[in-house]
Amino acid sequence: MRISDSIEQFIKEMLGEDSPEVELKRNELAEYFGCAPSQINYVLATRFSPSQGYLTESRRGGGGYIRIVRVVETGPQKMAYLVRDRIGDSLSEEEALRIIAHLRDSGMATGDEASLMAAALSGKALAVPLSPEIKNALRARTLKSMILALANKEQK
Repeated sequence: MRISDSIEQFIKEMLGEDSPEVELKRNELAEYFGCAPSQINYVLATRFSPSQGYLTESRRGGGGYIRIVRVVETGPQKMAYLVRDRIGDSLSEEEALRIIAHLRDSGMATGDEASLMAAALSGKALAVPLSPEIKNALRARTLKSMILALANKEQK
């Protein structure tokens, strides 16, 4: 297991079902895992972003801390947030995969649904003679449609 995966798992365990918020010291966490504080920053930026359902707040300095809050929105409200505020008009493949993973991890999409969504939005599926900008716009519109279909499924 890579160190990034270990750090992510450690933080998620601290954020168990009972606690939607955790406060950590960046340097202590880096020391615990034997890595540079920048590695902690990387994990926070890539694994605990708003698109994955987390808000992070940090204060630097001697008494500095990192606070991670799991956003508790679920179901149609969370899906509406993703469509309205998170996806926008353009979406990279990497960001689409993060959103899909969040949908799967939060139970808003099954594993099979997430796999199909990822395949449909992959670089292979969009390997047509279009500019990257048009592909990213198409990816955003397609993911929005998929999320709306999931929301309709949940309401039935």
